[in-house]
Amino acid sequence: MIVPEPPQTSSIRVRAAVAADEPALAALDRATWSPLHAVLPPPEAGEPFFDERHLPAHYLVAESEEAAVLGYLRLVPPTPMPCNAHVRQIQGLAVAESARGRGVARTLLRAAMDRARAEGARRITLRVLGHNAPARALYESEGFAVEGVLPGEFFLAGGYVDDVLMGRSLLP
Repeated sequence: MIVPEPPQTSSIRVRAAVAADEPALAALDRATWSPLHAVLPPPEAGEPFFDERHLPAHYLVAESEEAAVLGYLRLVPPTPMPCNAHVRQIQGLAVAESARGRGVARTLLRAAMDRARAEGARRITLRVLGHNAPARALYESEGFAVEGVLPGEFFLAGGYVDDVLMGRSLLP
């Protein structure tokens, strides 16, 4: 299957990740870690970014005209089951602090939807923490709707946080 080149926005270029991106993506992952969006502990220095479950092929990378990594998005099938093959799930989105407010996350999100469509997906889903208002607003502005809430699903930074399930159709 031929996957179209992701859309480009102003000085932001989106491309598929490659193994050589590992140091930059690992550094970005450490720098952007926050209990606002993360349920796992902060990644350790030297911890690999890619592994057998997190392959370069799962990631889109946003970069500047100078090829500096601005952000990434992980897009995968939510399960290995054939009956669920028509769905893609966003399982990670990070943008460098210095690049926030420039449309990087929106560009990555749109590129992910384009990629998912090209792979034959009919739906795209994600999970977002209830207290992450900026991310929820972005997703809603791109057509995602709340499809479920798991109240108090996580205990983070001293408080219980909802896990919000969002999704949207990819059909025209």
